[in-house]
Amino acid sequence: MLETTWLILWGLLWGVYFMLDGFDFGLAMMLPFFARDEEEKSTIYRAVGPFWDGNEVWLVAAGGVTFAAFPAAYAVMFSSLYSSLMIILFALILRAVSIEFRGQIESPPWKSFWDVCLMAGSLVPAFLFGVVFANIFKGIPIDGAGIFQGSIVALFNVYGIAGGIFFVILFLLHGSLWLAIKSEGTLRERSGHLSRKLSRVVTAAIPLFLIVTFFQTDLFDNYVNIPLLFFIPVVVVIALVMMLVYIGRGTWWRAWFASSGVIVTTVIFAVVGLYPDLLPSSLDPSYSMTISNSSSSPLTLKIMLAVVLVVVPLVILYQGWVYWLFREPLSKEDLPHEVY
Repeated sequence: MLETTWLILWGLLWGVYFMLDGFDFGLAMMLPFFARDEEEKSTIYRAVGPFWDGNEVWLVAAGGVTFAAFPAAYAVMFSSLYSSLMIILFALILRAVSIEFRGQIESPPWKSFWDVCLMAGSLVPAFLFGVVFANIFKGIPIDGAGIFQGSIVALFNVYGIAGGIFFVILFLLHGSLWLAIKSEGTLRERSGHLSRKLSRVVTAAIPLFLIVTFFQTDLFDNYVNIPLLFFIPVVVVIALVMMLVYIGRGTWWRAWFASSGVIVTTVIFAVVGLYPDLLPSSLDPSYSMTISNSSSSPLTLKIMLAVVLVVVPLVILYQGWVYWLFREPLSKEDLPHEVY
């Protein structure tokens, strides 16, 4: 029971991370192609500025939970996927540096350079997170000793690439909705128009990706064995429909929350499909890292659960306060004090 609880928490933390940092990734990927002038670029940077580093807390939390609750799976994951995860880390560092360095020199080439770095530092993690998780869903080639019998090139199979593209599309839509919330005038109109286009792409991509997932992975086995679990993909569909309705009405906050629901419930769908595995082995199912053979001791899980139940609500309250404080759209009056 404790292991199952921690698996659910693990999935929720990853879902919340993708929900929050997803719009940062989406905005940054849009920047060089969408913003027409310095004012629009400044608006996008300021739409990200107060939030991005707080959003990273959930990545640390997801990694920390993996280490604390499932140390054996953590060791195998970070040794097997070391190259991909290090590229993600360096890209995230590049993103942080871009946000901090861009406004230090008033030079168009300087700012353009960091704009491209910001885009790269967001596109690469968004894509690689999709590749990594798609391969986890599919199964990675680990042997009985937990040794990875593959290469980083092997991760870029058809399903892995599909997962990467799927993540990028989801985050682009999520980012365009956030920009519609935080901007005014023509920029809001254009971001709203973009979100309508991207929503059609996402609506087509989700069933296509689920079909590929059905044939490439075993994620649907639990759902076939326990039909009641199909309420989870039903919730994904409901969130998707609500998002489309709210985008059509131009109610951007509600559309963003519905998009958040799509992201979180999609992650939960995958985690429930993985159960009881954390890292399925594509070589032999008996080599898989499960919640039983990779978890910490029951005492550790109990202590960590008590810590999480105290700390996580405090983090949510603080971060909720930040979002409430910066909830209003950015106006021209907010832009002259350039820091980005």
